Amino acid sequence: MPQSAEKVLDHAPLFREPEYRRMLAQKKLNFECPHPDQLVTDQREFTKSWEYRELNLAREALVVNPAKACQPLGAVFAAAGFERTMSFVHGSQGCVAYYRSHLSRHFKEPASAVSSSMTEDAAVFGGLKNMVDGLANTYQLYDPKMIAVSTTCMAEVIGDDLRSFIENARDENAVPRDFDVPFAHTPAFVGSHVDGYDGMVKGIVEHFWKDRQRSAAKGTINIIPGFDGFCVGNNRELKRLLDLMGVSYSFIQDASDQFDTPSDGEYRMYDGGTRIEDVKAALNAEATLSLQYYNTRKTLDYCQEVGQQTAAFHYPLGVQATDEFLMKVSALSGKEIPEAIRLERGRLVDAMADSQSWLHGKKYAIYGDPDFVYAMARFVMETGGEPSHCLATNGSSAWQAELQELLDASPFGADAQVWAGKDLWALRSLLFTEPVDLLIGNSYGKYLERDTGTPLVRLMFPIFDRHHHHRFALMGYQGGLRVLTTILDKIFDKLDRDTGQTGVTDYSYDLTR
Repeated sequence: MPQSAEKVLDHAPLFREPEYRRMLAQKKLNFECPHPDQLVTDQREFTKSWEYRELNLAREALVVNPAKACQPLGAVFAAAGFERTMSFVHGSQGCVAYYRSHLSRHFKEPASAVSSSMTEDAAVFGGLKNMVDGLANTYQLYDPKMIAVSTTCMAEVIGDDLRSFIENARDENAVPRDFDVPFAHTPAFVGSHVDGYDGMVKGIVEHFWKDRQRSAAKGTINIIPGFDGFCVGNNRELKRLLDLMGVSYSFIQDASDQFDTPSDGEYRMYDGGTRIEDVKAALNAEATLSLQYYNTRKTLDYCQEVGQQTAAFHYPLGVQATDEFLMKVSALSGKEIPEAIRLERGRLVDAMADSQSWLHGKKYAIYGDPDFVYAMARFVMETGGEPSHCLATNGSSAWQAELQELLDASPFGADAQVWAGKDLWALRSLLFTEPVDLLIGNSYGKYLERDTGTPLVRLMFPIFDRHHHHRFALMGYQGGLRVLTTILDKIFDKLDRDTGQTGVTDYSYDLTR
């Protein structure tokens, strides 16, 4: 065997060794009962055809690799953006392990959350005892300033009532009577992570704002970033822009520090996040702005109910989207957009013009959350690209109509197709029948890249197989420059691979492009 103390191989080269190849071949032959190779090849080729595409897109009762996660994941992420807040998920341990691992694999940081550890008996008799014991343990062991409670499928199916359960826990002194325990019902079998995010943020602000008198402070703004795997870079970039403008603002839900803690000898279970006092004071803001409309619909409705002005954007990325965001902030705050920001805008426009010959006419397939897909489609059209396929598994008919209106307004969107509710297996058919130059989405697209040969640009949560992308901004003019560079690098990397043989595929000896 090739493994020894002197020669330790990573699993990738290890399983290429002859011994393992023989072992795996025998396992496939003896235990997998495979179909003949020719039949498999024929079926694989059939799945690339237009005939199969029509069957694939007509699916209704089966979802294959959806580009979304479940509601409680969004709630756990939302809770991480508040000061010393422990996320408490009422459900089984296995569910919570999924949320924690999903976040920690993307951010490369610990993702803290606890569970009420519901098992079969709780599924039959209800999870009240689990809730009472769990809240008591969380309060005593982890010293939080707030515990944010959400639910999983099990708790929702049996109908556990969080409001009454939390009151029972207070009555039994599991937590003090005046301790903050906001909650949100987040059934994992409907909606997606963006709905869970929305529910939890609304639950927290309602907990602190309900039945309180509002005294509007003119020119003050709340910012709700939405579920964002790039919150570390984006939130810091947005704060920089707002600080340059001199705006009085508060972020409602800011996980940028929680998912980017330093290694300096001190362990931080909690770091950063919106201060509880700032959440309370946010009731008095003149306006609340959402950076992702489809992440915050219920929260924005509630903000309107308490008397605030509201406005929503679709992930302000690129020139026009950033323009709209900053002009809205300027109008609400009364602050001018400074020359320094105007120069950043001009530099992004200049960079796009510098690379126009490589970007014009490129075709893209974009998948992910509704606001992100909208933003990316808009940005690639600014560069002269064509967003041929725009897919959001958690996209609604309203989102589809709104994006179609954007596409129809540009000649670069003339041939674009919007796919709400479709999954990545459907996208595979689209890529084979109507190929594109680039694929934009999360790490799950790497298998589409391998299968269809379409280069993948990773710009969406989750990114598991690359490191530290989330530390850099995508929003704003500087973020747009980052996205532009990432796309160009992928274009040039492919060109290098396609022209790697001197005198055969490389006649121009490209060093300068």
